[in-house]
Amino acid sequence: MTDVEFMASDVPNIFDMARFKKGFSIDITRYEGNDMTFHMKGISCAVANSLRRIMLAETPTVAIEHVFILNNTSLISDEMLSHRLGLLPLNLHPRYLKYRLDGEPATELNTVILKMKLSCHYQPDGTLKNEKVYAEALKWLPHGSEIPDETGCKFVRPQVKFMPGVDPVNADILLAKLRLGQQIELEAHCVKGVGEEHAKWSPVATAWYRFMPEVVLLQPVKDELAKELAGELPGLITVDSDGSAVVNDPLEHDVLLEKVRAMSGEPKWQDVLQLRKVKDHFIFTIESTGAWRPHEIFEYAVKLMMAKCDKVLEGLQKYPPPSDLGAEEWMED
Repeated sequence: MTDVEFMASDVPNIFDMARFKKGFSIDITRYEGNDMTFHMKGISCAVANSLRRIMLAETPTVAIEHVFILNNTSLISDEMLSHRLGLLPLNLHPRYLKYRLDGEPATELNTVILKMKLSCHYQPDGTLKNEKVYAEALKWLPHGSEIPDETGCKFVRPQVKFMPGVDPVNADILLAKLRLGQQIELEAHCVKGVGEEHAKWSPVATAWYRFMPEVVLLQPVKDELAKELAGELPGLITVDSDGSAVVNDPLEHDVLLEKVRAMSGEPKWQDVLQLRKVKDHFIFTIESTGAWRPHEIFEYAVKLMMAKCDKVLEGLQKYPPPSDLGAEEWMED
């Protein structure tokens, strides 16, 4: 069985370790705050999509799971307020907490507690205080629940001994509005989870990729036709000293790529110009919600994928090779 039988757009689909080591590379092109963009070359779409799905659904974070409302006289209902609280990104790395299993009591090892208590009232200058309730109103309770009999949560030791402070990633997220005399008092219990259970535990606002675009001249383009093409696609197509059209970096002229696609369908240009995708070159973008740094999310996804592969190989070892093949030959095949 040869590579040619599995060729798709000149990219072989049979995995070859030597070819992978030679062709694989990662190049970070942008890293700003919680956003990262990088190029990954030399892998299949299946691997790239697996990494994306792990980042979205299997990388843990900490989010509000249970809300105990003691008083809420605002216009927003208890259910809607709880829903908005659950979607708040929290500035706490999940390594500080264990997973809380079904039926397991809440302790300092698996639960973080935030409190909100405020009311809307006049200040000495005559203005209303707490007319708008922002995420910054949530305060960490490192010593545990203030209503343990109702919540069933009791800490043996304070969390300040083994974790940093906990607060929302964005303090200015609007949660509710209050009128004069209205109050909100609640406890929010946060636990560790993953996005495949609920999107609130996803560590990314989004993680996506696209193929590297490639603009190809299907035949030599010279003289007047080259100048006309350069006029249609300024910057992307230039004319060199001998009058031939030259294609420049398509990523630097991203806004022209859709025009290239349209032109490639026109009778005049369909035999001259074509927009393609490089099938083993991916442009990844990771937008973290703040609990993880973007590169940490990708690194975790790679390690988790490696662990999954090890588990599959371990499982295969339980089955004997076919009688007509030796063990080494069977594994290679």
